[in-house]
Amino acid sequence: MGKTNKVLFITQEIAPYVEENEKSLLGRTLPQSIQEYGREIRTFMPKWGNINERRNQLHEVIRLSGMNLIIDDTDHPLIIKVASIQSARMQVYFIDNDDYFHRKAVFTDPESGEFFKDNDERAIFFARGILETVKKLRWKPDLIHCQGWISNLLPIYLKKAYKEDPIFAESKVVLSLYDEFATEEFSPKMKSKVILPGIRSRDLDLLNTPNGINLAKLAVQYSDGIILGSPSFNPELEKYLAGVKIPTLPYIEVTKESKEYIEKYNEFYNKIMNNAL
Repeated sequence: MGKTNKVLFITQEIAPYVEENEKSLLGRTLPQSIQEYGREIRTFMPKWGNINERRNQLHEVIRLSGMNLIIDDTDHPLIIKVASIQSARMQVYFIDNDDYFHRKAVFTDPESGEFFKDNDERAIFFARGILETVKKLRWKPDLIHCQGWISNLLPIYLKKAYKEDPIFAESKVVLSLYDEFATEEFSPKMKSKVILPGIRSRDLDLLNTPNGINLAKLAVQYSDGIILGSPSFNPELEKYLAGVKIPTLPYIEVTKESKEYIEKYNEFYNKIMNNAL
């Protein structure tokens, strides 16, 4: 494999910090396995408000915290926490902020059932917070694997706003796409909030209608490889995916017993990093 590749995992859910499902199981097992293949890893997820910090032994990393991110003309302090999964010899970095990540519910209001009105800002904060933190770490990833809708702004930020940054200039982006929140609506102002230097308004035309499907399409546009994380998708997204010419790994079920998905994902990483597809 030559030099040790560095893989950055940006993950919506990781067991045991959230309840176990196919996505959180992948978030837990894949980084460990990729590390065992001899690659260096870093893993980030949101510090959801339902994560028990004491039980999971989270603590703030002072040297990485303290930055303010401006979203829609408002300052939001970035707090970085870390915990270890000892059995996996793996650290997990958490993106935290009192405004965005302290509520107990994750994406929807448990009383009204409505999608949180600031979910767009939470995704913006999460993406930018990770990129700024990785810069502080001075850790240059060869491949960045984004999993879950909250990571869907990472690809355009990487390929447009951060493309000249030496930390990210050569990074390839793999997107795990899931059939989630396809028709949910984001704030009508989402497009203007996403813009950073390097990103033009026309780059974000998909967000003229800011919903889950268009955010997924935007993520696909700026990715180097796609992994289908669900066996089926919303029909509009299925049609869109059928027309893209990006290397795509078909859906493979993730279970505790199976190692097939790990081997396939690792092979896919190699192909994307080596431009072999």
